[in-house]
Amino acid sequence: MNADHGDVREATAPRSAGHEATRRGRPDLSVRPIGSADLPAWANLLRAVEIVDDQGEHYDTEDLAEEMSDATLSAADDTRALWDGEEMVGYAVVHARPGAQETDRIRLEGAVHPLWRRRGLGTRLLDWMCDRGRQAHTQKNPQVPGLLTTGTGAGNAGARTMLERAGFTPARYFFGMRRVLSEPIPAAEIPEGLTLTTFRPELDAALRATHNETFLDHWGFQPRDEEVWRIWMTGSRSFRGATSHLLLDGDRIAAYVLTYEYEADTAVTGVRDCYIGQVGTRREYRGRGAARALLSRTLLAARDAGFDEASLGVDSVNPTGALGLYERLGFRTRREWVNYDLALDEP
Repeated sequence: MNADHGDVREATAPRSAGHEATRRGRPDLSVRPIGSADLPAWANLLRAVEIVDDQGEHYDTEDLAEEMSDATLSAADDTRALWDGEEMVGYAVVHARPGAQETDRIRLEGAVHPLWRRRGLGTRLLDWMCDRGRQAHTQKNPQVPGLLTTGTGAGNAGARTMLERAGFTPARYFFGMRRVLSEPIPAAEIPEGLTLTTFRPELDAALRATHNETFLDHWGFQPRDEEVWRIWMTGSRSFRGATSHLLLDGDRIAAYVLTYEYEADTAVTGVRDCYIGQVGTRREYRGRGAARALLSRTLLAARDAGFDEASLGVDSVNPTGALGLYERLGFRTRREWVNYDLALDEP
């Protein structure tokens, strides 16, 4: 059973890309790339967007600084912000990485302040992201087909209409699931011959290799290089090794669950959530209850560490039966997202 839930927060449910403005009068806005001094204004914009769009995601300046530290992201080339004086009222970011193997998936994200919607700003930002995405594809991975990808809440009719008018089509649906940790947690036996351990730094390189092997045949997956792994996975400030578990067959990693805690979420909601970002089992160990055993231990560890809830995201058509497993472990769907794709010309 495999589920790379990092993509849900990182890619599949971006920050409400493409909404438009509602203020009366013609907006006189300036445009520039996002710099380090702009992070507080960016965080303020995202707070305003979350109040209206209810994506379940909150970001502080430290989160944004970490994301911008990705060496493959050029602030000058890959970011834009719309400004009304000192207030950021819209933004756009294009994530494109070299080294694509079969398909170059270029991730677009953006948002417009709720008070500035329905005046064409979302379309303006989307047009720029599409143009920049095509350029980035040509620059970084012209040898393989290119694909622009973004997403939005399933109920966000405005964003979905805008994306479809631009030629994007729905590609995948994802569920955001939660469970309260005060409720009983089902027990599960460790599969025979395997040993349970929490994350240890000396296992990190092998864990990345295991993840890339385990998810190679999954929809939309691109192997994680060292930089992605550092920014988004075990090197992230949100990663929690104490509640992340692995099953070992000798020195070989058979299965794993990686967890995260987003401090900005806790600061706003007052609820400590253990986010389960990745669940993976090597093919030869599937069907033995490895994922269930790991998830049970992870939920118990999160409860004992003082977390109130656990959450995750799952592909609605995950071929390994992840959705059913999560429901049996007490998770219930709270949100739905739609991933949209737009194919670029063949190389």
